Amino acid sequence: MSYSSGLRSVVGEGAVWLLVGLVAATGLYYKSEIVALVGGSTITPHRTAEAPASPRIREPETDKGFARVSRIRADQQGHFFTRAFINDRPVDVMIDTGATIVALTYEAAREAGLRLSDRDFTHSVNTANGKARVAPVTLDRITIGDITLRNIRAAVSEPGKLQTTLLGMSFLKRLKAVSIQGGVLVLEE
Repeated sequence: MSYSSGLRSVVGEGAVWLLVGLVAATGLYYKSEIVALVGGSTITPHRTAEAPASPRIREPETDKGFARVSRIRADQQGHFFTRAFINDRPVDVMIDTGATIVALTYEAAREAGLRLSDRDFTHSVNTANGKARVAPVTLDRITIGDITLRNIRAAVSEPGKLQTTLLGMSFLKRLKAVSIQGGVLVLEE
């Protein structure tokens, strides 16, 4: 069975374009490895915040590719501090798998645009430092690097009761994967 020259030409061109597409997709998928082989850096901070971060705060590192992955290096004590954007406002956080929900300091809540009164603190919780009153809230969005989640359950502590905003399980459990690899916390959406 022989094909006409027109059909052979179309099939040939289609095969070439398919090959070009596969090479481009492979290049995008393995971009970080390719750049590393050439000697460049592929991990860059996603955003820079308006205020300089404290020495403990580390900007999340992100992969450029199809998956949304953020990496946070541990500090000297093995804790994971980073800059998150809560309701599009920069807030320094500690990632805490022992915290059931995202727990904001009163000050961080104000920075994120939340305005609370004393009567909003309706729930009592047990913390590592004893009982505390909190105000339950739902955050519009939390962003770390390339990862953004919406409608996150959270609680705001009373003024002066919590020293650091904790990024707890109400955020972490909604991710595809959370792992620690060689002192680096890897978050994947």
